[in-house]
Amino acid sequence: MANKVSTKEYFKNYFKKCVTGPWSLLCGLSVSLRYFFNPKRIVTEQYPENRNTLKMHNRFRGRLAMVEDADGNNHCTACGMCERACPNASINVQATKNIAGKKVLGRYVYHFASCTQCGLCVEACPFGAIEMSQAFEVATTDVQSLEMILNKKEGQG
Repeated sequence: MANKVSTKEYFKNYFKKCVTGPWSLLCGLSVSLRYFFNPKRIVTEQYPENRNTLKMHNRFRGRLAMVEDADGNNHCTACGMCERACPNASINVQATKNIAGKKVLGRYVYHFASCTQCGLCVEACPFGAIEMSQAFEVATTDVQSLEMILNKKEGQG
């Protein structure tokens, strides 16, 4: 059986809400009014107008990118640690051998459509060859553009 509230309790709660409701509304509006009269304190990013100068936080996880030196060479040795660490098989490391018979990276295929940006692959890489980039505008209608080959020079090592 449901608890029945007495009429006295009902009106007491009703008038209490009539007083506290407008007070909470005024508290919320005070923040808006302070920003209205002092617009220099506004912290909202004016996107997309500031697209060229916008910098994401250091811990932001965008899509995967290969770290390259000044000559355009990457540090990947095709060990496959990132591929094994990926929980949903978003990375495919295809190794090849160079002229000397040494194992080198052939193709580093990244499937962005299935990536969850967890960062486990970056943590697993013993050479620091990959990183999460600052790219945040990654929306597309072309599914083929979500499968990327990250290494620029294939078979180099």
